[in-house]
Amino acid sequence: MDFSVLKEKIFRALSNDIGIDLGTANTLISVRGYGVVLNEPSVVAINQKTGQVVAVGSHAKQMVGRTPLHIVAVRPIVDGVISDFEITEEMLVYFLNKVHRLSPKLLRPRIVIGVPSGITNVEVRAVRDVIRNAGAREIHIVEEPMAAAIGISMPVHDPVGNMIVDIGGGTTDIAVISLGGIVRSKNLRIAGDRFNRDIIAYIRNEFKIFIGDRTAEEVKIAIGSVLPGEALSEAAVRGRDLVTGLPREVTITDTDIREAISSSVAELIESVKEVLERTPPEVLSDVMSRGIVLVGGGATIPGLLELLQEELKLPITIAHNPMTAVVRGTEVILENIEIHRAFFLSGDESAPPEES
Repeated sequence: MDFSVLKEKIFRALSNDIGIDLGTANTLISVRGYGVVLNEPSVVAINQKTGQVVAVGSHAKQMVGRTPLHIVAVRPIVDGVISDFEITEEMLVYFLNKVHRLSPKLLRPRIVIGVPSGITNVEVRAVRDVIRNAGAREIHIVEEPMAAAIGISMPVHDPVGNMIVDIGGGTTDIAVISLGGIVRSKNLRIAGDRFNRDIIAYIRNEFKIFIGDRTAEEVKIAIGSVLPGEALSEAAVRGRDLVTGLPREVTITDTDIREAISSSVAELIESVKEVLERTPPEVLSDVMSRGIVLVGGGATIPGLLELLQEELKLPITIAHNPMTAVVRGTEVILENIEIHRAFFLSGDESAPPEES
């Protein structure tokens, strides 16, 4: 038997394939045969005096806004792409080691990772380099809307139009898929983080109180909506008074949250309409009958589904477990790499380059 073939068989016996959804807000990892084994915030706490990593994931997120001056909690993924190469690598190594403890057979795994649609070649290379440095023997990169469509069992290989809207933490991916490819797509920087910034700005302007990202996210989850509900919801918000500089508490309602994020939601809807307008008529006919599927954490915002139905006059559904759609898609791809190979972005490599 050829030595290279034997070596590959040994590697496959000693390792599992893993899929990664490297998100702005959360990183999810699945192991083939085990399902989703990790879902942690994409946050790293760094000691600026020593340059050492203090905490990663959930522990680091708890530190956001509460650290001493020499410790800073950062998010190395901004708007869906890597903003800090070294910290992203540290974060991934930590997560992969954590997964390794759950599945000790992992040894230089084959990895499929999802990235936002339309990212540049430079950004693709950055992702590939980080994954390679984290210990992968084989790297495949797939656009997140395609991975999500596979993860929710859309018939992506069939000659029929499917439309998916993936509303994540940093970006929203809108894509129309047919015959194993993306027919039309758009990636925009309107997602969970943008809504948080909208809420911070609104409370600062209307109530003259400054709050942090963590508080904005908590109040968005607690009472956020895009359409009025049957009953008024309200929440207490604590922050720094911009006039006196002292702590102050105010009560805000779901109406305030709707007003804060209304312009961003309107822009998101206009982007969906734009993709529909650019879609070929035959494919658009399929979308009209099959509808649009929402995935990602932002898909669960109360009232968003109903608002999209009202604006687009199309059937809209939210996928089962929308937050894990992308990482479940990577796991399906790993089950049969060959039939999904056409989905991979150019520049994939089967093994790290040999050292000279």
